[in-house]
Amino acid sequence: MTQTQPDVSFIIAAYNAAGTLAKAIDSALAQRGVSVEVIVADDCSTDETRAVAESYQAADVRLVALARNGGPSAARNAAIAAATGRWLAVLDSDDMVEPDRLQRMIKRAEAAGAQIAVDNLRVVRADGTPPETMFAEHNLSRTPELTLPVFIRSNALFQTTHNFGYLKPIFQRAFVESHALRFDEALRIGEDYLFFAGAMALGAQCVIEPVPGYDYHIREGSISRVLALHHIDAMIEGDKTFLRNYPLDAEASAAQEFRTRSLRRGHAFLILVQHIKDRSISGAISTAWSNPSAVAHLRMPIAARLERALAPLRKLIGQQADLTAIDGARSRKG
Repeated sequence: MTQTQPDVSFIIAAYNAAGTLAKAIDSALAQRGVSVEVIVADDCSTDETRAVAESYQAADVRLVALARNGGPSAARNAAIAAATGRWLAVLDSDDMVEPDRLQRMIKRAEAAGAQIAVDNLRVVRADGTPPETMFAEHNLSRTPELTLPVFIRSNALFQTTHNFGYLKPIFQRAFVESHALRFDEALRIGEDYLFFAGAMALGAQCVIEPVPGYDYHIREGSISRVLALHHIDAMIEGDKTFLRNYPLDAEASAAQEFRTRSLRRGHAFLILVQHIKDRSISGAISTAWSNPSAVAHLRMPIAARLERALAPLRKLIGQQADLTAIDGARSRKG
């Protein structure tokens, strides 16, 4: 019997995710209006993650067991290699999706002939406070398409709280495969950003669905909440690889220069903060002298700036935030 190609392949990279994986899988299987398969790539978990995935053998859930721990990029790449759906949807093992999410996103993407679609996020905190929508729906509805320059500029460090790097895109699998796109397995931070940016640099069009459909769970200690020097180093090196692989037009290049400057300032700022914590006056003075732009981050009270530096998602976008501020110009209406 010929098996029908699913509309969506959910890609779940899992490592010691036994406590949350079932909820993620259940939310993927609960999609309405589209057919789905769920591929769980277990990155050598030491808990019951594999057993949780295997318990779904009767459903459209497959387990890909990695031979060695390779990080989230390696796990996602293994899942992509096993995927058969028309669309690829990355789902973190501790997150969930709303039942109509993929139906809405695919409908919007196919109507526009786009190869990528993103939607709004609902932020769920571990402390039980009421969920919040990350982006104001009325602002996203005025920005039907996300361009590469806007995406790059929005990912500048310590510039805004509304960062498009947190978006969870779906990708047309035919586009991904035709360009042999894969996550950079050398990275454990920023790999999502570079995969997304790489797809758009190759010409993929990205549409925006303003309704929140992805439940983004914030947990203490995640990399997205605690930024260290080696994380910024990794992002800088990742950007160098990106620039070697993809030629950018003038607008995207200007956005990249803006992001690069922000990374360098952020790097110097974290060094400055460490000197201040260590009460190293000479080190602080030396850093400030050689990297005066880092001092600009101290315009805010140091405690408030540290809060933003170490927990960038603690304050999320307000309902009145203006998306046009991201690139300093009014977004084009499609």
